[in-house]
Amino acid sequence: MFKGQITTAQVFPFPSVMNEEQEQFLRELVGPVGKFFEEVNDPMKNDALEKVEDHTMEGLKEMGAFGLQVPADLGGLGLTNTQYARLVEIVGMHDLGVGITLGAHQSIGFKGILLFGNAAQKEKYLPKLATGETLAAFCLTEPASGSDAASIKTTAVQSPCGEYFTLSGGKIWISNGGLAEIFTVFAKTPMKDPKTGEMKDKITAFIVERSFGGVTHGPPEKKMGIKASNTAEVYFDNVRVPADCVLGEVGGGFKVAMNILNNGRFGMAAALSGTMKGVITQAVDHAANRTQFGNKIHNYGAIQEKVARMAMLHYVTESMAYMVSGNMDSGAAEFQIEAAISKIFASEAAWTVTDECIQIMGGMGFMKDSGVERVMRDLRIFRIFEGTNDILRLFVALNGFQNAGNQLKSLQKAMKNPLGNAGLLAGELTKRAKRKAGLSTGLTLQGSVHPELARSGDLTVKAIEQFGTVIEELLIKHGKKIIEEQFVLKRVADCAIDLYAMVVVLSRASRSLSQGHSSAQHEKLLCDTWCMEAHDRIMQDINALRSDQSRQLFKNLRSLSTAVVENGGVVCPHPLGF
Repeated sequence: MFKGQITTAQVFPFPSVMNEEQEQFLRELVGPVGKFFEEVNDPMKNDALEKVEDHTMEGLKEMGAFGLQVPADLGGLGLTNTQYARLVEIVGMHDLGVGITLGAHQSIGFKGILLFGNAAQKEKYLPKLATGETLAAFCLTEPASGSDAASIKTTAVQSPCGEYFTLSGGKIWISNGGLAEIFTVFAKTPMKDPKTGEMKDKITAFIVERSFGGVTHGPPEKKMGIKASNTAEVYFDNVRVPADCVLGEVGGGFKVAMNILNNGRFGMAAALSGTMKGVITQAVDHAANRTQFGNKIHNYGAIQEKVARMAMLHYVTESMAYMVSGNMDSGAAEFQIEAAISKIFASEAAWTVTDECIQIMGGMGFMKDSGVERVMRDLRIFRIFEGTNDILRLFVALNGFQNAGNQLKSLQKAMKNPLGNAGLLAGELTKRAKRKAGLSTGLTLQGSVHPELARSGDLTVKAIEQFGTVIEELLIKHGKKIIEEQFVLKRVADCAIDLYAMVVVLSRASRSLSQGHSSAQHEKLLCDTWCMEAHDRIMQDINALRSDQSRQLFKNLRSLSTAVVENGGVVCPHPLGF
């Protein structure tokens, strides 16, 4: 998309990745898991106790909920990403506090062992982790390093004999920190640079057992939401970690951390699509039964717009979640940007949907007994952890720019030998001239998109072409300094998120129309409405990225922020003078 192109193979048709046996196994799990959360788990009690009740934890262990993706021969259920997403969606619908307890354990806690562990490490740790006999935690964040993971201070120094590392430092806000027996810990290890011979600190990932000694934790943190999940500081005081507990390579810890986080993000979109589904049901129940001014409130335009937008946001989120999980199950190597987009979109959409649910329910929604205020509190963290949405927007934009920049470099190289590359250059110049004039470059989704969605497909193509043009303009203008243009990068990321959303709903709605689903016309309406508005937002952002007025706006925003920070708060005196 950043090149003004679209590779349809990864997104059309909408993924269908389970074989008959996998689908049957999943169907057999969905019923009992849903029943468990409806009849056994008590989200309000968990929230009040600030812990998951013991009998709920035991029930989850019995169901195999702590080892969903651990291979069956190591004691887990061996689920694919798509199967995992479907079960996580049920958890997200009922209790995000329990969701975080389970997710911190397997989505990030021991995910490093699954992805990077050697055979001995997997055989040693995964069976007990899969049954929930031992819990896991992911230890990266420190007081001075949140989004900037590379700035961690925890150290691990290898012994002269090379048989162990001495680990020292502290981690904060660790989910399951007070419960876990096994920790994936990231620390700086001094390493000799092979080129210069200098000692440099590199991050290494370690499997650390509480039983090693020197591992302690603080009291559970008092939080705004997800109160049922345990969050604590974890301290490592000269912990002796055997060398065979290194996860991946010494000095390769940053790669391990980023892969774990990238691999787990799709689960968040799945869970939050479940949250939205539950919240929409509550809002609709109230709107269908509440009478005001002699009419059910669902008949009023103001309520209808809210419900329609809530349904669209859910449809996009759910489509993203299963597009990404389907891509992963199909063996796609590159899904990091799509997974990041799904996390950003889902966390913001779920917040909006829940906020609108409270608004539709009025005073009833504000009351604790409705349960929606708990969902609202629980949701707030999702825009912060596992990569803040602000940082992930930069990640999306800069990764896209890097890909587009590589193409531009190839073109510049070709221009050094214009005769030898005449065909390539002529094609590229023609394409750019057409884009500039607002004409079609021949890019089309015809044949991929269902004929009834042709207009939405055309809007998507136009937006992709214009997006590719503005990306190239920005690259030529800023070059490598684009990394410093965060006002620009945010708007570029917003375009990319909207574009990806357009593509996934086009793909899903096309499948429903082609297969004659009973909801096909409703999905067509969801898709068409989303694409109309998303196209307009993208064009507005593209125009802003090109305009001098926006550049002035960015300068104004920077100046205003600087003044407020320098003043330690609001600059203007009170209108009453005191």
